Amino acid sequence: MKANVWLAFGLSIATSSVLAGCGETKPAQASSPAATAAAAVPAQPTAPQDDTYLASGPLVVENQVDVAAQREGIVLRIMAEPGLRVKKGQLLAELDARQVAADLEAARAKTRSIEADLKNWEAESKVLESDYQRAQKMWDAQLITKEQLDHARYKAESDQWDVKRVQELLVNARQNERSLELELEKTRIVAPFAGIVARRYVRDGQKVAIGDRLFWVTSEGPLRVKFTLPETFLNKVKKGEELSLTSPGAEGEKHTARIILLSPVVDPSSGTIEVLAEVLGPPGELRPGMTANVRLSALQ
Repeated sequence: MKANVWLAFGLSIATSSVLAGCGETKPAQASSPAATAAAAVPAQPTAPQDDTYLASGPLVVENQVDVAAQREGIVLRIMAEPGLRVKKGQLLAELDARQVAADLEAARAKTRSIEADLKNWEAESKVLESDYQRAQKMWDAQLITKEQLDHARYKAESDQWDVKRVQELLVNARQNERSLELELEKTRIVAPFAGIVARRYVRDGQKVAIGDRLFWVTSEGPLRVKFTLPETFLNKVKKGEELSLTSPGAEGEKHTARIILLSPVVDPSSGTIEVLAEVLGPPGELRPGMTANVRLSALQ
């Protein structure tokens, strides 16, 4: 009997302990020091945006041209290679000029022959004019008939027309001679301005036609950069304004460019204006054809 009582008492105590354990509330975990510090630091302000506008464009020069053949012919000699600096009028190549030279010599001989004929006709004209003057005096003295006077006058006038005819022949001969001289000049390919030979398109012995490219010659300065700006800059940038200029092809170099031309109108297809600026000072490593970057204030 006592055993049953103690067993019931033990079960009652165990049940109370379990119920007490189930009723306890789980304590809240403490926040970590890092989390507390992060919550305490205020949010950093956004860095201010760059107030400059970057535009890009190619570096160009005023004089840059393909030297083309002005007559057909065979390339006889080449005297210029890419990289050669040349002066205006310097010989770059020659075409075979033997036929033109022969034609020119024949034309010059013909000109000399006509010049001699003209002198002969002019001398004869003076004689006939003198005869007419003498006949006029004799007519005044009633020593010759009117028919003889008219005959002397007609001969003098006829000879003068012969002189004019030979003079025109001489003009034509000289023009033909000049034309052949120009053709001979065309066989000499020369630099149109001082600069550098950028490319050569022909080789010795090649036959070329009128208009075929022979060389590409470019001047080395002044360097200019062409670029476009949004139409919002139309009344903000001014001619003469100086801009900062750099180029990926000349790392570490900083240059200054001055605006020399502004388009007065906006391109309706792109909504931009064209700008041309000239590089100031020594070009350094800048070369025509490079890409240039210019910076200007976007808050103007």
